[in-house]
Amino acid sequence: MTRAVLLRLLDEAFDHRSWHGTNLRGSIRGLTAEAASWRPRPGRHNIWETVVHAAYWKYAVRRRLVGEKRGSFPLTGSNWFARPLDGTAPGAQWRRDVQLLAEMHQALRQTVAELPEKTWRGRSGRGPFDNLSLVTGIAAHDLYHAGQIQLLKRLRSR
Repeated sequence: MTRAVLLRLLDEAFDHRSWHGTNLRGSIRGLTAEAASWRPRPGRHNIWETVVHAAYWKYAVRRRLVGEKRGSFPLTGSNWFARPLDGTAPGAQWRRDVQLLAEMHQALRQTVAELPEKTWRGRSGRGPFDNLSLVTGIAAHDLYHAGQIQLLKRLRSR
């Protein structure tokens, strides 16, 4: 797989027009903090938490590709982050978290653009997957959560 194809795959899953329908960025376009924080049931993740989760995994894949140590994600914790935060202005916090998602995508995209092709079949770290699988997998992750967000929006509007 060429670098250009990988970058296209990442972009179409995140924010470029694609044949398959709504991508991750498109699934949250125009959402308010109120809509993003709606839960289908207590204890279930909301759209907002899914957005930060997606940002975290873009960071995690980039970190694995470059061999960085854990702990450099801008938020404390890993995987799932409770949102909204108590005591914060929800609109401003929502916009910051959407921006975090965009920043993590750009950082990942830049890493993929610069990663030597000879390293695609190699593994970074202890995981069972090679670097190529990490990149294609994070694009699939974006699309999985884009579909999930579309369903949550539909449930909320019922």
